[in-house]
Amino acid sequence: MAKKLYPDARSALKGLLHDNMLIAAGGFGLCGVPERLIDAIVESKVSGLTVASNNAGIDEEGLGKLLRTRQIRKMMSSYVGENKEFERQYLAGELEVEFCPQGTLAERMRAGGAGIPGFYTKTGVGTQVAEGKDVKIFDGEEYVMERGIFADLAIIKAWKSDDSGNIVFRKTARNFNLPAATCGKVCIVEVEEIVPVGSFDPDCIHLPGVYVQRMILGAPYDKKIEFRTVREKESV
Repeated sequence: MAKKLYPDARSALKGLLHDNMLIAAGGFGLCGVPERLIDAIVESKVSGLTVASNNAGIDEEGLGKLLRTRQIRKMMSSYVGENKEFERQYLAGELEVEFCPQGTLAERMRAGGAGIPGFYTKTGVGTQVAEGKDVKIFDGEEYVMERGIFADLAIIKAWKSDDSGNIVFRKTARNFNLPAATCGKVCIVEVEEIVPVGSFDPDCIHLPGVYVQRMILGAPYDKKIEFRTVREKESV
């Protein structure tokens, strides 16, 4: 069995990056974001990227770093509201955006991972989301066709992995990491901890190692907070 563990993100990405490729990225806000791999992609200076991800992080964090360096040409996203550079580039016509409802985006990734080129959903019927797409009637109801996502590369973040690449995510960090992992031709995962094979209860594995081609140990991580909300001090 080929060794999956690489010493760092740069070496794990070696030979996989090229201009104008499609990358599926896990993460939701700043939760479960493959930050080591994103930093290495920034360093590579690859350009013209299309990135399928729930959102583009925030300014200077997550995929926001790739927006700042102008390496992303197109975002396929469901939430775009917390990144000012994202907003600026889009309104200036510098960034192409394919807006996709959140559940539909997750299903498009899952479908790609299952080898399904397209599917029909009621989400988006009668809205701008459906413009230019095939609409069919099933049992008297309209459904819009969405395409499965087949990415050149998937980059994800996980909590633990064993030596074979069997993955466990921690709580809500599972988010888009699971469907993103399955839809890439190659999947690279960065993890917080690597344990020996046999450490996991097979029923508790979230992503089987067959989906993972390369992995890195990314720890230690700083816990980044997207929004900090505090109560106002009560007057005496």
